[in-house]
Amino acid sequence: MNRPTSRRGYLATVGAVGLGGALAGCLGDDDTVLGPPEDQDAESEALSFPAYGQRLPEATLPSPLHDREVTTTEFEGNRETLVTFVFTRCSMVCPALTGNLAQVQAHAAEGGFEDEIALVPITFDPVYDTPEVLREYSEYVGADPTAENWQFLRPESEERAREVVAERFGVGYEKTDAYTPNEESEEMEFVHTSVTVLANRDGYVERGYNPGSPSPARVIDDLDTVREGYR
Repeated sequence: MNRPTSRRGYLATVGAVGLGGALAGCLGDDDTVLGPPEDQDAESEALSFPAYGQRLPEATLPSPLHDREVTTTEFEGNRETLVTFVFTRCSMVCPALTGNLAQVQAHAAEGGFEDEIALVPITFDPVYDTPEVLREYSEYVGADPTAENWQFLRPESEERAREVVAERFGVGYEKTDAYTPNEESEEMEFVHTSVTVLANRDGYVERGYNPGSPSPARVIDDLDTVREGYR
């Protein structure tokens, strides 16, 4: 097991071993549109991942479906950003996490504001999750992988994935004994915490959904409320 080198990485490892748990935040200030989450029971500073009222971490990674690099904070100023962390061989929560972003994408297209959001799933299994796998998986969960607002990020290496996902974003994950570089298994290749982050266009986190996958309706309702707050 890699030893985390930061407080956020340490907390991420604890979260991965414990598979999440009830983690929450409640800073609350004028930087957010939404109020403190009612279902959270811990201060944001106590959490490993970006939580309510905190800044969205910055990281630059390849976006192979669009043949460019994307910085997670580059949409500040004109878009809300949703970030989640998955591996495509996951048979449990990852399809729901990614599918949520796909439903937001469809909602935005229907409402005509697709260029005002950024949807950023990040894989922590870059060995298996090749660009073609990411494309097929995006279509599988209902997303349009060709849309400019769909930026599926793939770290350059396993080391880079750990640096960004675990250390910078504090999302814990560990390989299991079922892990192989190139084959699917009936067992899970990773255990991991489940986090989706909604950041407003000023770069502040409105919601850090955890554990599990929030309902699509909740994510869309929160997003619409945040967008309305900027009108």
